[in-house]
Amino acid sequence: MDFLDISLIFSILSCSLVTGFIFTYAIVVLPGFSKLDDKEYIRAFQVTDEVIQNNQPLFMLTWIGSILSVLGAILASILSPDLAETWFVVLIGVVYLIGVQGITITIHLPINNHIKDLNLDKLDNQTLMKERLKLETKWNYFNNIRTGAGLFVIMSLLLVLTVR
Repeated sequence: MDFLDISLIFSILSCSLVTGFIFTYAIVVLPGFSKLDDKEYIRAFQVTDEVIQNNQPLFMLTWIGSILSVLGAILASILSPDLAETWFVVLIGVVYLIGVQGITITIHLPINNHIKDLNLDKLDNQTLMKERLKLETKWNYFNNIRTGAGLFVIMSLLLVLTVR
């Protein structure tokens, strides 16, 4: 077992955990929240996001660990002599870094930060409805994309590991 194998295993594990987290949001958390009224929906989103924004240690270790392990896999594949799958590992890494992490940084974090700053007690029902609609529509759409990207990455990394 060499550095590439180890980095692929860590990438598969950490990307699976991250993808499982965002998949759970897609199929359980947000559909559950959708049964709440606008104010409760946004408040529930604020409370769950607060746990993440407060740098929950295991979450942060997993999330940042996935980035580092994917970067390690890319580097290990580039440095591996005669690795025919180098281009594929680099492509998989780029898909993960852009399709999961890039979407999180450019789409989800700004939405989360906007929602975090809302004072729900000072908003009227129409404003709450508009804020929820903006949050729910865009957040869910891009969460589905990053979930699909994450699943593609996991299956692809497993394929690379098994054909080596």
